[in-house]
Amino acid sequence: MAQGKQIQHHGEAIVLRTWPFHEADLLLSLFTRDEGKVKGVARHAMRSRRRFGGALEPATHVRAHYTERPKQELVRLDSFEILWSPLSAPIDYLRTAGLQLVVEVLEEVMPDGAVDDHVFRLALTVLHGMSGSAHGNPEVATAAFERPLGVMPPDDGLGTIEARRASCAPRDMEPRGREARGVAVWLGVTYFCLWMNRLMGWMPELGHCAVCGLDLRGEPVWWSPAGDGVTCVDDRRPGSLALSAESVGESYRIARTSLPELRAEEWPRERSADLRAFALGTLERHMGRRLRSAVPLAR
Repeated sequence: MAQGKQIQHHGEAIVLRTWPFHEADLLLSLFTRDEGKVKGVARHAMRSRRRFGGALEPATHVRAHYTERPKQELVRLDSFEILWSPLSAPIDYLRTAGLQLVVEVLEEVMPDGAVDDHVFRLALTVLHGMSGSAHGNPEVATAAFERPLGVMPPDDGLGTIEARRASCAPRDMEPRGREARGVAVWLGVTYFCLWMNRLMGWMPELGHCAVCGLDLRGEPVWWSPAGDGVTCVDDRRPGSLALSAESVGESYRIARTSLPELRAEEWPRERSADLRAFALGTLERHMGRRLRSAVPLAR
């Protein structure tokens, strides 16, 4: 924390979590674009909506105005302006679970004060995409997540990416309403978890067995919630789960393709369900605990 005079901050943030604090105050956790994760107190937030309005809902994208005080771990939250709200689209059980998963992962994984613009843009793109709308807030669109420079996409070595893309051709009509939001949630969760693993350095290499080195490209692989890497069928660990060759191919596509492009395709719950389980399991193993928000997504 800074020493000396107070420092005022103004910038984008995603609301992660709120707690009651004292009689009418709220304690908030924010993931800010310029300062990383910070915690602060919103004075009288439970009595007055003038300074914060509906901006305290988790997963809300805001422009936050807050003050860093000398020798204080908690900042003073002065006011928020809503840039995008999860309440801008209908809320249902599935979309709520997807939104909660994103903010839960950010809350648990990102250290206080660690600035990561790639993670911020990834989260913002996925949260907004889960609304199921084709067009979004221009401020969100300009911050859309793309593969970071220096992060090379994986290579399956088989030259089959275009063939797989052709087999997943866009539909003639966009889904509507609840169907669109369901498509957006299953794709969004898969996309977010895979990219968080990659950005955190937790994504294993999927082309070779971690035990014997066997080339597994084009073949199913086996992964364990308790161990690193993937293996061939002969070296699989107790409790290992299979990841199909098709889903391994999907992971390569997701590393190369933007979320809006992928949303032009069919993404029902059944598509790449094993890949989604793998991505969630990898996150949970490195976090050291189960994600509460992942439970309803597994039902």
